[in-house]
Amino acid sequence: MARHPLIGKPAPAISLPGADGETYTLTPGEKGVPVALFFYPKSGSFGCTKEACQFRDALAEKDLFKRTKVDIVGISSDPVDKQKEFVEKQKLTYPVLSDANGEARKAYHVGKGLFGLAETARVTFFIDSKGVVRDVLDTTVNYSAHVKFVTKWLDKLEAEEKKAAGASAPAEG
Repeated sequence: MARHPLIGKPAPAISLPGADGETYTLTPGEKGVPVALFFYPKSGSFGCTKEACQFRDALAEKDLFKRTKVDIVGISSDPVDKQKEFVEKQKLTYPVLSDANGEARKAYHVGKGLFGLAETARVTFFIDSKGVVRDVLDTTVNYSAHVKFVTKWLDKLEAEEKKAAGASAPAEG
């Protein structure tokens, strides 16, 4: 598969309605924290529910997710009322946005999934604290790979930051 065109580039800012009906604006890099932006096919479906709950649980249970203050944002083409129902039923603790007109999918070059059978592919973007897309995971069928992908990148980012902090520390002498 070809390399995603956004890797190494600034992640596009987006404004979409959230599950609460309010407009949510994501400007990667603005808060100085990494962002895991995941697009998924359909709120309430088996795989999407599993994936969304895995992100919810990682935020609550994994020290790495807490320590890095990673922002998790989910997006599908479902309308706001469906997102609201999904968020409430699954007790999701992060923004879930409605991309009913496809603006965000277009900005992030996210196509259809399952050979065109799913309206949206299952794609996760890992964006660093400066707002640069570091990597993209595109696997519609393997929903459980997405939290692992984000975990791997948070580990890598934390190691890079420690190395940078060590390199900039004044030499003792």
